[in-house]
Amino acid sequence: MTEAQPAPPVPDRLSTDPRSPHHDAAVFERDIGIRFNGKERHDVAEYCISEGWVKVPSGKTVDRRGQPLLIKLKGPVEAFYR
Repeated sequence: MTEAQPAPPVPDRLSTDPRSPHHDAAVFERDIGIRFNGKERHDVAEYCISEGWVKVPSGKTVDRRGQPLLIKLKGPVEAFYR
């Protein structure tokens, strides 16, 4: 029998951008869910649980490097493994 490896704890701050210092590839091996203001969101690019904010893309707007512009929304954040 093979034992399933325990999931690493969900970090307090995480980013999907690999250039960010808050990016952790080991966490993304499992599917992560974000609940913001009581609703599950699928478009979160970065979050911080202790400070209570998420960053989401602002429509189709991009900066001069082609990266999406992010807006910060404040409220209660909960991260979990699906």
